[in-house]
Order: sequence, then C-alpha cells, then structure tokens
Amino acid sequence: MGSEVKLGVVDVTQEKDLVKELNGTSYPMVRLYISGDIHNPVPCPDPQSSASILTWLRRRSGSAADLITDLIQFGASEELMVVGFFKELTHAYVQVFHAAAVDLPDITFALTQNEEVSRKYRLSQDVVLLLKKSELIKAHKMTPQTSKEELVLFISVYKMDPVTEYDGQTASQILNSPVLNHALLFVNKSSADFEEISSAFSSAAEKFRMKILFVLVNVAESRNGRLMEYFRVRDFEAPLIRLVNLTDHVTYHLPSDTLNVEVIQEFCQSYLDGKAKPKMQSEPIPEGWDQKPVKELVGMNLEQVAFNPDKTVFVLFYLPYSKASLTLFPLWEELAEAFREREDVVFARIDASANDINLSTQGAYPSLCLFPALYTERMVIYRGKRKLKDLVRFVDKEMEKAKKYRVKEDEERKKYMEAQEDTTKGKETKDEL
Repeated sequence: MGSEVKLGVVDVTQEKDLVKELNGTSYPMVRLYISGDIHNPVPCPDPQSSASILTWLRRRSGSAADLITDLIQFGASEELMVVGFFKELTHAYVQVFHAAAVDLPDITFALTQNEEVSRKYRLSQDVVLLLKKSELIKAHKMTPQTSKEELVLFISVYKMDPVTEYDGQTASQILNSPVLNHALLFVNKSSADFEEISSAFSSAAEKFRMKILFVLVNVAESRNGRLMEYFRVRDFEAPLIRLVNLTDHVTYHLPSDTLNVEVIQEFCQSYLDGKAKPKMQSEPIPEGWDQKPVKELVGMNLEQVAFNPDKTVFVLFYLPYSKASLTLFPLWEELAEAFREREDVVFARIDASANDINLSTQGAYPSLCLFPALYTERMVIYRGKRKLKDLVRFVDKEMEKAKKYRVKEDEERKKYMEAQEDTTKGKETKDEL
C-alpha cells in the first residue's frame, strides 16, 4: 500500500488520556483517520485478521471487487465468495454492491457480466450470488430499494449455516451478527434424542433466516460453562431453548418439554409478534438485604426499589466471576459511606448473572445505573471515570437535576388532580339535576 496509509497502535491501559480524546469504547478496535480528522473516524467492521484489515483498507481506496469473465475464475478453492451478476456495471446496484464489500473484508467479492452465470444457476441479471466452492447457497435479487445494510444482512446471515454451533471459533461470528434475536438450543450432543431434536431445530430455523439466529450449545462441552452460567442453564436441564435479543438481554423461555418443529416455530413467531412473555428469574430476597450501607437487590425487588419516586437509587449491576465487577465492590462501599448522612439516596448492587434484568443497561457488565427520585421511571447510565470523587460529583449533579424536574412533576400532578376533582364535581351536579 506504499505510504498512503500509516499504521499505529495504542495501548489503552497506558494511553488513557488519548483513549478519552479519541472516544474509545470497546477493544480491540481498528479505526481509519482521514486527513487528521480525529472526530470522524471510520471503524473497521469486525477486524478478524491482518488480511481482512488490509483488504478493508484496499477496498476503501480502490476497487472493492474484481471483474471476472470466466466461470473457472469463480474459484472452487474459495471457501466463500460473493458474486454480483449485473447487466450494466455503471448501475446504482453496483455501487451498493461495492459498499457492502467494504464492510465485509473477510469475504471475497467479484463482479461479472458473463451470461454463462445465468444459464448455470438459472438466474436473471442484477442478482447477488453467495457461493461456497462454486456451489450456489443463496441468490439475492437487487431492486432500486436494496440498501447496503440489506445486502450486508443477507450475506452475513447466509454465509452461516441455518444453525451455528457455539464454540471458540464461532463465538465472535455469532456475537457480531447483524441479527440481534438469538434462539439458543442447549443440548447434550451425546444424548439419545440429539439427532431428532437438532433436526427439528434446524428445520425450524429455515423459516426465520434474517430474523432470528439459531445457535446450538453443547452442554457437555466444559468450555461452554460461562455461557450456560450467563443463561442460568444447568447441564441436566437440557434440552431446552432460550430466546434473547442482544440489545436488551431479556430472556424468553420456551414453555414446553416437547421440542418439535411446530412448537419451536410457534414460540419464535410469538416472540417476533411481541406476544411471548419473558420469564423473569430471581434469587430469593436475602434476609437483611437492606440493613447494610450497600443494599443487596434481586430480580423480584429491583424495580420496586429502583423506581421509588422519593429516593435516588444508584445500582451496580455486576457478574460474580468478573474481576472488573469485583474490583468495584470496595468503591461502592466507599460511595455509600460518603452519603451516609443522606436519607434520600440509596446505593445497591445486584448479581446480573443470577437475576433476570428487564432493563437495558446498554453495555457489558459491570454497569452503573442511577434511578432519579422522580415519578417518571428514568434510568441514567454512568459512563465516567470509576473514581470516588467522580461518582460523588455525578450523584450530586443528577440529584440536583432531578430535584428541579420533580418540582415540575409535582405541579403537573397537582393540576391533574384538580382537573379530576372538577370533573367529579361536575358529574355529581349533573346527576343531582
């Protein structure tokens, strides 16, 4: 690439000021800064290898897809290939195709106008083909409404099998999938009914491609223990299915011991239709949970405590096996001690791995969320430095803001109550007449 692009590396554990200036969020990450503009970086999507990063850079500065004229060039040796079959290479469809290629640097892209493609795969022109070793997996017809996002979604979904087994190699692919609804089958692959259950799961998956990602988790694999712990699944409970959306982490449980195609599809459809109800799991409320400076919450009393209109409540959502979570325990005790004279603020913590949380904390645990003393149910996620003085400043600031907003709430509630009284009096007068 010559000297067109210069490469650099930042140690986020050492260069904290620089990370803050560049607004670093998750790691590792690869960004491209153009003409010294640090405010508008271009993120590299899912940098899996040095080869994919180089491909991404080349595609941004040049052609994102090679033009091929011979079917032999489709490359039977390629594990995966995306081919755009277009009548005119100047068409707007091609620009969408190139844009998708830039976002998927780990996949080979090519263009062709060869009519043999139409005959071999029995397809019309202006279509995108997803091929594995020259065998057609799926074709996507391009229309004037086709967007880059739609094409990326199509390729990302169909490059994977209908059901993907969770392991060290597929974990990143699963978590980075643009399909955010995930159906997970927890099953023992050595069980007598495994073939029957996995076949039903695979058959059900076909109906929901592009909508729900189907994932198989082998409960007999010790390396899957962390995932099973997160979903609170024990190996002897398998087989069972959990459905979760990665944006809110609310889990839905299939309420049936029968796992056939019909039952699985009905469950998934009810979820998509918004009819499925999450099964909220909770630890029992511990004895003396509110006697210490830091209160111990569980699923069944979280919202009752957090949304108290007369208390500001600051909650630490943690994972017991996370070092990052455990290091915050002493800090949370110090924070509670700093406000010990205040009766209008509560500090609490909750084990997010043992209790279903019907709130979107919008990020990985540990997560720090403040619930202002308001009638309106609000949650403010803390994203600042995890230092005592910064946390104290944050709590004071949010309490002051809530105090001002509470005055408005009280005025509105008073007006509402007066209006209700006037309506009631008017109705009574009318009845008397």
